[in-house]
Amino acid sequence: MTVGLCNANPIVHPRKQRVARTEHLAHSSSAVDPLDVYDHVRDIRDPEHPYSLEQLSVLSEDSITVDDNLGRILITFTPTIQHCSMATVIGLCLRVKLKHCFPPHYKIDIKVSPGSHANEESVNKQLNDKERIAAALENPNLRQLVDECLSSNEI
Repeated sequence: MTVGLCNANPIVHPRKQRVARTEHLAHSSSAVDPLDVYDHVRDIRDPEHPYSLEQLSVLSEDSITVDDNLGRILITFTPTIQHCSMATVIGLCLRVKLKHCFPPHYKIDIKVSPGSHANEESVNKQLNDKERIAAALENPNLRQLVDECLSSNEI
């Protein structure tokens, strides 16, 4: 563990079994549902810990809303503590992952759960501002951190 962690002792939950998708695939091969989205982001590693966002209960299937007709995906995540300094990095990881997994016509909104972060409004603004996202991804250190969180996915 690194010295100076915001949450040095997070609660770690067991991984859930992956759901077989044969029924869904037979129903519609082009529609996106919350489980599709969840399967893509559940294994993203937390920036401070060797655990996935799923294991830390930062994300759940219920925290994802999809309107396939409008092409909108909303992810609401819950940081492990109210003063999490990595909330914007988590949101950035979610955005980068979804941008690579879904067609560009999907509008992706990422927010912290209401009341789950001390700077909720500021974090939400940063996570949904295209210019701030682009600037963040130009920062080599931040981009490396995002890439590490995404590349350590377990299959």
